Amino acid sequence: MRKVIANISLSLDGRIAGPGGEYDMGWIVGHAVTDGARRHMVEVTAPATTALLGRKNYQGFGGFWPGVADDENAATADRTFSRWLNDVEKVVFSTTLTEVEWENARLSAVDPVTEVKQLREQEGGDIIVLASTSVIRQLLAADEVDRLSVTLCPELVGGGERLFQDGPSGTSWRLISSTPVESGALCLYYDRSR
Repeated sequence: MRKVIANISLSLDGRIAGPGGEYDMGWIVGHAVTDGARRHMVEVTAPATTALLGRKNYQGFGGFWPGVADDENAATADRTFSRWLNDVEKVVFSTTLTEVEWENARLSAVDPVTEVKQLREQEGGDIIVLASTSVIRQLLAADEVDRLSVTLCPELVGGGERLFQDGPSGTSWRLISSTPVESGALCLYYDRSR
């Protein structure tokens, strides 16, 4: 069965964004542009043949990443990630978009949990959620995440939205790997203990 991976960056105080709102993410940048974080992104995405994206991340990624593949000035890992992202099947969850234009992208007609259950029945590699918090939360609540890929940034943001909120009963996870990067961030893999 295909593995579902949730990939996200978090602050030490569990934030996905700062007190300025959902686009207050400047605290991530210094960690995301390190060579180690770039290698981690290539490593975590390479086995995946399907990427799940919410509308905001689809639009944000689509506005930046497609052209990086052919940008000779871009870091090698960024070009590799961009080529993967251009080629991979992209499933977009949105209640407002009526079409998607990025190559190999499609709108899902169902919720993330139903989509994942359908995708698990098909042939293919891993299924990865790329930082789309609403999708990750729904899949965690339904116990449909097999691996958490967390880049833990050594920042106390002090306010803003958290990934983990009170909700369904708890689950257990086991650390598979921990890799520090140049900025002091840790790239962590946790597998669901079942």
